[in-house]
Amino acid sequence: MGKRRSGRELAFRLLFQCDVGDVPLEEVFTAARETTEATDDVWNFAVELARGAWLAHSELDAFITRYAAGWTLERMANADRNLLRLALYEIIYRDDIPQSVSINEAVELAKRYSTADSAKFINGILGSFVRERGNSGKPIEPPSAED
Repeated sequence: MGKRRSGRELAFRLLFQCDVGDVPLEEVFTAARETTEATDDVWNFAVELARGAWLAHSELDAFITRYAAGWTLERMANADRNLLRLALYEIIYRDDIPQSVSINEAVELAKRYSTADSAKFINGILGSFVRERGNSGKPIEPPSAED
């Protein structure tokens, strides 16, 4: 497995622990670093992604809610919610990661860690977001509370 794929998978697991376990981010990092066998490169990439996605999760959740018609965040599978956060963070904030890679990696992780329908669900939400955002790569405004 490549360094970035390994880092992304680790970032997903870190996000999941923060979200589902309601554990502060730095505590998750400290505990995980003691037990992980990840190389420094993989660890650093994972921490960058997890920290960025967690710190932006309110904004990212607004996008998820907007594009997940008929689904609330609470009703979504925990893995799906965190995979969407991670992928949207990459798409919005990481110019060094192609959008198609972010989507593909989220779909592959969903196949591994979530339900049978999750890959299609995640692909649909991310695809809709990217289509609306357009090829310009320009950010779109997060939805307001009224949306």
